[in-house]
Amino acid sequence: TLAHERQLEKMKNAPGFVAALDQSGGSTPKALELYGVPSTWYNKGESSMFDHVHMMRERIIGSEKFNGDRILAAILFEDTVHRKVQGIPTARYLWEEKGIVPIIKIDQGLMPEKNGVQLMNEMTKLKEVLELAKEHDVFGTKARSVIKHANVEGIRSNVEQQFTVGRTVLKEGLIPILEPEVDIHCPEKVEAENILRDVLLSNLNKLSPDEKIIFKLTLPSEDNLYKNIIAHPNVLRVVALSGGYTRGEANAILARNENMVASFSRALTEGLHLHDSSELFDTKLDDSIGSIYFASISG
Repeated sequence: TLAHERQLEKMKNAPGFVAALDQSGGSTPKALELYGVPSTWYNKGESSMFDHVHMMRERIIGSEKFNGDRILAAILFEDTVHRKVQGIPTARYLWEEKGIVPIIKIDQGLMPEKNGVQLMNEMTKLKEVLELAKEHDVFGTKARSVIKHANVEGIRSNVEQQFTVGRTVLKEGLIPILEPEVDIHCPEKVEAENILRDVLLSNLNKLSPDEKIIFKLTLPSEDNLYKNIIAHPNVLRVVALSGGYTRGEANAILARNENMVASFSRALTEGLHLHDSSELFDTKLDDSIGSIYFASISG
């Protein structure tokens, strides 16, 4: 579609960063607590929890500071795609009202650790979520797995699973974001990242020229470690996760990595509070977006 072509062009070439608004059931209570919503206000994992988190997201997305001038795309939780912002389905609102590319999180959580990694759970709902995405003109998907140790076998299986899911997504005409996150507390982080880079490159070289993907990777311990991945013809973009670093820390590392842009979640919403006046909320959000944008374009 024309929209998809324009979104592709934006994702590939425009300055800016990706807003990760896809906290799932597991990470939502923490995000709500930081925002000022105590756990006594809802039942964990139930619709009351998602009602609260949607109000928070709607406030962020609806802010005039949250727009396509500095934000390339927003990653949404499936529940958010079913909901509306200012009376318009969220994905459509993002693109039509804000010029922000909508992306949907598709993974269904993580398996227990084995061989130093956590693979993704079997995606029993993948087919229906991809149908939902197409119905709402969503551009692409995001799936996350985790690397906790520098285990070659584990990292290989992690990346292979990511590429398998990615190919399924590509067949449906969507662009996948593959997120094999290296845990920032990994004791052999440098080594794990070097293995990951090599495994990513060998998998990339098996793709056909028209198969384009995006990676979401942990900010590397060695600056510009992923430069050959960023330059690879099959890679539209490499975005970085904040992974538990504060916004200040994450921005400082990001700014040193050329052509890598942010895809921050907690670092984006850091400091926003339920009881902020709309003026204060917009000012805080503007500062956050401004600093992350600047770090994204300075690299």
